Amino acid sequence: MTFFDTLETRSQDERQAQLLAGVNEQIARVCAAPGAYLQDIAPLVDLSELARLPVLRKSDLVRAQQENPPFGNVPVGEIVHVFQSPGPIYEPGGTRRDWWRMGRFLHAAGIGRTDVIQNCFGYHLTPAGMIFESGAQAVGARVIPAGTGQTELQVTAARDTRATAYAGTPDYLKVILDKADSMGVALTFSKAVVGGGALFPSLRQEYADRGISCLQSYATADLGNIAYESAAMEGMIVDEHVVLEIVTPGTGTPVAPGEVGEVVVTTLNPDYPLVRFATGDLSAVLPGMSPCGRTNLRIKGWMGRADQTTKIKGMFVRPEQVAALVDKHSEIQRARVIASREGEMDRMTVQIEAEGGDQTQFARSVIEVLKLKGQIEVVAPGAIPRDGLVIEDQRVYD
Repeated sequence: MTFFDTLETRSQDERQAQLLAGVNEQIARVCAAPGAYLQDIAPLVDLSELARLPVLRKSDLVRAQQENPPFGNVPVGEIVHVFQSPGPIYEPGGTRRDWWRMGRFLHAAGIGRTDVIQNCFGYHLTPAGMIFESGAQAVGARVIPAGTGQTELQVTAARDTRATAYAGTPDYLKVILDKADSMGVALTFSKAVVGGGALFPSLRQEYADRGISCLQSYATADLGNIAYESAAMEGMIVDEHVVLEIVTPGTGTPVAPGEVGEVVVTTLNPDYPLVRFATGDLSAVLPGMSPCGRTNLRIKGWMGRADQTTKIKGMFVRPEQVAALVDKHSEIQRARVIASREGEMDRMTVQIEAEGGDQTQFARSVIEVLKLKGQIEVVAPGAIPRDGLVIEDQRVYD
């Protein structure tokens, strides 16, 4: 087995030391910029100290970009592209080799110099197409910049160029394959690298039955590649140029190992230094090392959205408010807000994990922090599932 580079098989001590140095360089870059979102941060002596820094949320970045376009208060280095994502939010793009670090994923998927990739990610405004093209260049593959739509032309291009690999959303490959079947065209895809949507096991199996190995990555327009699958298909391996944390939604507090929480990422890209950037996605750390031999941390992959903001009785309840409720009482270890229906009315139940404490005081704090009255249920420590939910909406709308 070959690896993309020697970083993938580093010892944990070596990796931690090199990541720490890179994080401190990023913090220094941010702090040196006028009006930046971090100021006067001393160098960290351990990566665990990241937890004392504030979390940078996409909503913060949108507001900053509106005040100081196009990139807000993030210092930006050498870039050649400006992309737009829903929000709107603007992301920079560079042409330095493998700027988004997608080559590592394509190499793990077995894509190299002999491959022709039909890149069906969009090239219009959003960076997905460029992200995968940059990765293809890093592994020496040729690219058909196909973009989205015009499925019959996609089939023709794949046939005529004898494309060996597909890049795009998980479900669009099936659209192309089904169109090829209806046209009586045999395609030569044997590999697929996908992202931007859920890869359901049944769909992966359908591709496998057609002789196509399909692996997925977890990437965002802001951060580039965060984690990726290898042929072992046991979780997703974290990229070597990011530091990934799993925190309780609405906070910056790391969860216990193995618990579900929000993915927070610090990237080592010197051109766009994002420190503790909250993705809004849920995941959990997998114990142990991948059977493929890569030694970095693994996560379970995408497990839902961390932004669980829910309207109850006409008022929005946010994860940050639930976190504030927990912080208000030293006895409270964890809390969960449950939205349900009683007749035709919304009902809010607040489950509180605590040993001792005054339930009346808890109820007053709920009104003060959440701005709503709710039924208080004090439960034993450990009773609330560790599934990343702090707000659970049980209402069913027919």
